[in-house]
Amino acid sequence: MRIVIHTAKGPKAYKTPNGETIYICMCGLSQTYPICHGDHARTRNEEDTKVYIYDQQGNRIGEFKESVDNLRKV
Repeated sequence: MRIVIHTAKGPKAYKTPNGETIYICMCGLSQTYPICHGDHARTRNEEDTKVYIYDQQGNRIGEFKESVDNLRKV
């Protein structure tokens, strides 16, 4: 099991060498990762001081009881 913390709530625009703009997923929820598919909309009502838990399909299944500031880094 692995916990990866993403703090961004939206994609990052990237201009390709041929001038096309693509959007890179920064929230970690895109079903077409690393390309954004709009799934970051699920993060709109997240509080910045909480850590949320999502399953592999991008469904929110819970949150940590501790705040972000109390999580210990190892």
